[in-house]
Amino acid sequence: MMTEQEKDSIYKTYNQRIFFFLRSKGLNEADAEDLCENVFVKFYKSLDTFDSSKTAPSTWLYRITNNSLIDFFRTRKIHSELNENLSYIDETMDNILNAETLTELSQALMRLDERERALVVLVYYNDRSLKEASEILKMSYSNAKIVMKKTLSQLKQFLE
Repeated sequence: MMTEQEKDSIYKTYNQRIFFFLRSKGLNEADAEDLCENVFVKFYKSLDTFDSSKTAPSTWLYRITNNSLIDFFRTRKIHSELNENLSYIDETMDNILNAETLTELSQALMRLDERERALVVLVYYNDRSLKEASEILKMSYSNAKIVMKKTLSQLKQFLE
């Protein structure tokens, strides 16, 4: 059983991350706030099935967020095609972050496909390893490396 203090700590740690993740998926501020709150409501309601020995709260929250986002887009009939011919260069994102403002980066992220954005957000916003991100997104590690490399190249082009 999780204490109120632990719940507050998780909320404070992940609320902004989830909000910005949802914004990076194309939601306006109001929809992102609403969906973010719904994610935490679902998280708190599901605590009886949450096993911290099997998964981290961030993974649990990401899955709830991702499923909520899918439901959100499904109810609004919003779809996007995924492009998976990409690759991975770790230092590229650091160079992009140093060279561009977060607003420009956010706009560039919006131009990516859903899977590409999810991979970037997991690795660079949620501090996941590429291997962890590939497992969360149910893709092979080698494919995740390819997707990340192409995505970072696309981001670089968008920002130039």
